[in-house]
Amino acid sequence: MKTPTFLRILPAAAIGLAMLTHPAAAQPDAPSPTVEQFGVDLERFEYPWPVETMPVQIGDTEGQMAFMDVTPDVPNGRSVVLLHGKNFCGATWHDTVEALLAAGYRVLVPDQIGFCKSSKPREAQYTFAMMAAFTRELMERQGIADAAVIGHSTGGMLAMHFAHMYPGAVRQLVLINPLGLTDRMAEGVPYVPLSKLVEQERAKGYDEIRKYQLDTYYHGQWEPRYDRWVRMLAGQYASGDAVAYAQAKTSEMILTQPISQHLESLTMPVTLMVGMLDTTTFGKGQAPQDVQRRLRAIPALAPDAARRFPDGELIAFEDLGHSPQVEAPDVFEPRLLEVLARADAR
Repeated sequence: MKTPTFLRILPAAAIGLAMLTHPAAAQPDAPSPTVEQFGVDLERFEYPWPVETMPVQIGDTEGQMAFMDVTPDVPNGRSVVLLHGKNFCGATWHDTVEALLAAGYRVLVPDQIGFCKSSKPREAQYTFAMMAAFTRELMERQGIADAAVIGHSTGGMLAMHFAHMYPGAVRQLVLINPLGLTDRMAEGVPYVPLSKLVEQERAKGYDEIRKYQLDTYYHGQWEPRYDRWVRMLAGQYASGDAVAYAQAKTSEMILTQPISQHLESLTMPVTLMVGMLDTTTFGKGQAPQDVQRRLRAIPALAPDAARRFPDGELIAFEDLGHSPQVEAPDVFEPRLLEVLARADAR
C-alpha cells in the first residue's frame, strides 16, 4: 500500500521537503472510444445520488446550480462541502462521499456555475466571488450554518476565496492539490485573450483530455477506471459550444483572480493534502520560456504555502499525483477522516 508522509508545519517552522521525480511509464496507445454526447449540462450522465437544483440569477439570466445533498444513516452532526476542480465534477467525489457518509458526515456536493450539471450562461462574467456567494447561498438554503470545506484543484482555489469571504462558515479547510498557492500573473504569466482561450478549449476531445490527465495528473500510470471521467468531459465538450466558452472564462478567472495574497488571513485549521507527483503548473503553457523555467508545480509550492497559514499543515502523498482521492482512495480517505476528526475534537 502506498503510504503518505505527514508533516506538521507551524508558522515559524523551517521544514524542507525534497521534490521527487518519477519517470512516466510507457503506455500502449489505446483506440479512441466513440464519444457519447452527454449534453451541455451533462443531462445524460448519471450521478451517484439524486441531483437537485437551486435557482440563481446571473446578471439578467436565470440559471440553475446543481448539487447533491447526501445524508448518512447515522449522523455525527457535522457537514462537509466538497468543491470540484476545473476538469472534474460533483460525481468525481464518489469514493470520498462514500467514506464521509460511513463516518457520519452530511455531504453537500455542488456543481459550480459554468461546470457539469449547472448552467453555463454565455454572457456570464465568471468570478470566484460569484461562485463563493452561490455556494454560501446553497449552504443557507440547505440549512448548513458551517462546514468543513474541502476543495480540489481549482476547487481548492475557490475554497480559499470562500474562506476569505465567509470565515464564519468554514470550520476547517482542506485543500487537495489546490491551484491558487501563488499569483501566476505576478510571476510573469501573460494574459491570453478570451478568444484564444475559447479556440484552445474547442480543440479538446477525448484524446487530448486523456493525454493531459495521463501526463499531468497520473504521472504516466493509467487505470481503466479513469476513463469514466475522461468520457464525461469529452462527452460534455462534444455537446455544444457553451462548454468551451465556460471553460475558457474559468481559465481566465484562475489567472486573473489570485488568492495567495490572503493566505495569512485564513485563521481556521488548514490542511494541504498533496500528491507529490503532480506536475500541474497553471499558466506554464502560455508563458515565455524564461518564465516557464521559474514556475513551480503545486508540490513545490505547498510547503511554503502551508507555513503561511496561521494554523497550517501539509500531508504529502509521495507516490500519488494531482488527484489522490481518485487515484488511491484507500490511502487518501483514512487520512482525510483523521484530519476531519482532529478538527472536530477541538
